[in-house]
Amino acid sequence: MKRWELLGEAEAPDGTEMRLMRHDREYVIFSRGRILMSSRMHGSEGALAALACERAKTSEAPSVLVGGLGLGFTLRATLNLLPHDA
Repeated sequence: MKRWELLGEAEAPDGTEMRLMRHDREYVIFSRGRILMSSRMHGSEGALAALACERAKTSEAPSVLVGGLGLGFTLRATLNLLPHDA
């Protein structure tokens, strides 16, 4: 059985501990023992990008700032939605 491997940890400004862990080929961000993000389940990131880009897609020169916890799924979805030069 594969074990969980701790890859990194950080403390949020409110003192909450966050951990990036790997189990086989899955990456998970935990906070307070709960899953925040997973490399296996990331539909909400695509939905967030779609919602945020609705207005940007109609702009002549779209510009979007993507910030988050760092698995990259929101960024990938945003890049897929906007023109190459956005």
